[in-house]
Amino acid sequence: MRQVLLPTDFSNNAWNALAYAIRLFEDRPCNFFILHVAPLSESPVERMSFPIPVSEKSTHSKEALSELLRRIEKFSENPQHRFTSFLDYGNLVDAVRRKVTENHIDLIVMGTKGKRALKKPILGSNTSAVMTKVPCNTLAVPKEATYSPPKKIAFPSDFTIFYTYKILKTLTSWLQLHQSQLKVLHVLGTRGELSELQEKNKNYLHDYLEEAFTWQHSFHTTGNKKITEAIQLFVDANDIDIIVMVAKNLNFIQQLLFDSTVEKVSFSSKVPFLVLHG
Repeated sequence: MRQVLLPTDFSNNAWNALAYAIRLFEDRPCNFFILHVAPLSESPVERMSFPIPVSEKSTHSKEALSELLRRIEKFSENPQHRFTSFLDYGNLVDAVRRKVTENHIDLIVMGTKGKRALKKPILGSNTSAVMTKVPCNTLAVPKEATYSPPKKIAFPSDFTIFYTYKILKTLTSWLQLHQSQLKVLHVLGTRGELSELQEKNKNYLHDYLEEAFTWQHSFHTTGNKKITEAIQLFVDANDIDIIVMVAKNLNFIQQLLFDSTVEKVSFSSKVPFLVLHG
């Protein structure tokens, strides 16, 4: 049974991510843990043995979680989906880390931006912090993303890192979930040729996929374009449903997700992206 963590700030983007996760695993048993992290100022802490009254904001957060659970009950149709909510206080990343450890979380699913998101960066600060600082696979779902079974998964790579068993096992589970096609994409950039290390890593990935998913994978190469533009064209041309990246491959992640100059890239607002840790 999958253990899925769903951080929420009650925004439309957070609901879209939550709904996407439910539909993604609609035929599978899952434990969903819904987490809202409120500011410390809302926490009913005690000082000098005198309890501080619960603030109206804290009460509102509890009511909002209850209302969200009622909404989910009407949305989810799988009796093997279990939902548990948590209200925490303080730092989001710290709270997410604790829940990942305590509840043995397999996957975090969250929106790309919250209520206070800026317009330019593809990722809001909370999503980028969780994605880079919490060692757990994370699926970021844009507000404009509409769910469809992920039949085509893009896997951009420059082949500079070795794909561990943990990464390949996770990739395998995603391909098996909806019998998806994996399209491995290499952007040549300015170098044009792969180094010896890149060739080795590429061959290892190729051999694994040939053995495990003979008819479910393909390798693609694009010319000397910017990474963001090349991936954008590939996503559009191949009707990609999800983009998968490896957390250690910071070159791709930084250029695709954290660069405020790429706000025109349309997949940032339509296609979910999954970052794997391993």
